[in-house]
Amino acid sequence: MLTAHEFLHRLPKMEMHLHLEGSIRPGTAADLAHQNNVKLPPHDRVEDLYHYNDLKEFLDIYTAVSDSVLSADDFRRITYEMLESCAANTARYVEFFFSPQVHFVHGVTFDTMIDGVIAGMDDAKADFGVDSRIIPGVNRELGPKAGEELLDMILARKEERLIGIGLDFLEAPFPPEPYADLFARARKAGLKVTAHAGESGPAAHIAGSIDALGVRRIDHGYHVVTDEALMRRCRDEGILFTCCPSTAAVTSPWTVLDAEHPIRRMADFGLKVTINSDDPPMFSTDLGEEYRKAHDLLGFSPDMLRRSILDGIEGSWLDDGEKRTLATAWAAEIDALIAEFQPIPSRLA
Repeated sequence: MLTAHEFLHRLPKMEMHLHLEGSIRPGTAADLAHQNNVKLPPHDRVEDLYHYNDLKEFLDIYTAVSDSVLSADDFRRITYEMLESCAANTARYVEFFFSPQVHFVHGVTFDTMIDGVIAGMDDAKADFGVDSRIIPGVNRELGPKAGEELLDMILARKEERLIGIGLDFLEAPFPPEPYADLFARARKAGLKVTAHAGESGPAAHIAGSIDALGVRRIDHGYHVVTDEALMRRCRDEGILFTCCPSTAAVTSPWTVLDAEHPIRRMADFGLKVTINSDDPPMFSTDLGEEYRKAHDLLGFSPDMLRRSILDGIEGSWLDDGEKRTLATAWAAEIDALIAEFQPIPSRLA
């Protein structure tokens, strides 16, 4: 019989809400900062670098650490290390964000970034078997014009693993509606779209992302619980929410992870919810720990985790044939693990 730890570890996982720059290990951040003559925020030990009390403080650190990533090899290293951690936590497919606009100010070209990221993806695929795709994030604080310029670069690159765009950075006071034209152009060009919404911002940002941006996927989305009509709409329309327990306890108003937390309430309501790690080393976590918190603190049962994983496959940006193949194989694998974790009593017992 499996222990809870063994069961959670062996579950096949998909990571759908993970930031490349937020996955930089503190030791790597220190190495790259020293190598590239970048000054990091004050800290006594490298382990103390990632300390913050709210979303704004976190984004300040996130940007400072990102400033130390300059060369294609820097991008290769951080991508490889991120995917190495994913594989160690039995993630087999990863759709990850990265933030090109934070690097432009240091003269790093988009092609330099993508060359390094692709090299890291290829190396991780060869070494760990983990498959991955890239989602450049549009910094909503910089305005739609800067986002349009980024989209031009994405489309010019013609890299099939650049599968979509996201909208991220500080929600307030930056609602999604001004980005409607940008997202319409991205969709017309064949890119998938998603948006960070309802984390520190109101439920209206979730509705606005669905209506104005045409997204079928919301990153975070915890404020949806404040609007029951919107919850019903998202349930009926099959909107997927990529949730992250550890960061939710810091960057949203709901700081206690228990059965009353929005992530659990969203799942209980019938919304499609996946478990992800967001910015793992920056919050002293990894994907396995997020599953542990979902199970132990939020009270996700094995069957709820099964549903979450399969909903993630359905909401991923793989093609339909790949989704069907994964769903069939993973469902059988998860069912076997559940049976070993919670054996069905024999009728003869």
